[in-house]
Amino acid sequence: MTELERFLNRAETLLARVEALLPANTKPLDWEASTAFRWRHQRGRDGGYLQAVTHRSGITLGDLHNIERQKEQIEQNTRQFVDGKPANNVLLTGARGTGKSSLIKACLNAYADRGLRLIEVDKEDLVDLPDIVELVAARPERFVIFCDDLSFEEGEGGYKALKVALDGSIAAQSDNVLIYATSNRRHLMPERMSDNATYTHTDDGDLHPGETVEEKISLSERFGLWVSFYPFRQADYLDIVAHWLRHFGCGEEEIEASGHEALQWALQRGSRSGRVAWQFAKDHAGKAGR
Repeated sequence: MTELERFLNRAETLLARVEALLPANTKPLDWEASTAFRWRHQRGRDGGYLQAVTHRSGITLGDLHNIERQKEQIEQNTRQFVDGKPANNVLLTGARGTGKSSLIKACLNAYADRGLRLIEVDKEDLVDLPDIVELVAARPERFVIFCDDLSFEEGEGGYKALKVALDGSIAAQSDNVLIYATSNRRHLMPERMSDNATYTHTDDGDLHPGETVEEKISLSERFGLWVSFYPFRQADYLDIVAHWLRHFGCGEEEIEASGHEALQWALQRGSRSGRVAWQFAKDHAGKAGR
């Protein structure tokens, strides 16, 4: 290899390192392109950017059955937020497939024409929350930052970032931003028997075991509103199945006759949830040529 070739190789390596430090050459965001956005973290770079969601879910509040109390709580809080009144960050927890994520999407569809916008952020990208809030703080719209299926293992960076964003930064929380998160865990972190075992002081035990437990539940307590979801009863499940079968154009006699099949479908999956009801309705309607 000649001296010139060595120089060119070193120059290319240096340029690659410099490019990784430069911000991505992204186009200015068109805020009118959508009412829902995703935060895209730039791997290998600092920060990220918002990407408009052009094909968003069309689910409505009327599509969600047998969660009337939860629906009322979330809709009331969202309405306060859109109207510029005080409102809380929300943690939706409980049984899988019962409508936690769908309820947030339905609220967006209900209030988008009044200025509500949704930003979906992956758990791994929560470290960028300060950048996201700063990006939208001066906008006239009202933004819900949506974190779906949230849970943490000990030591994950997003845990601390979310705590600070909820209630812990020296900067005041922007009044046009709320955080809505869903999780199957109420306290967002695994709770182990060893947490209680530390109360029996060993030679190398925790001197302040109570503080260890408090740290694990401190994140969920920073959400002002907790909304819990529970498994559906059989009648509730069949009611949801009937709703979606009507959605696909099935008649009442056909819906009535499909009850046994719908229960078998749920039994095979070990769950009578809204998600399972939707999946059964798609399968049944598809086979019937709807």
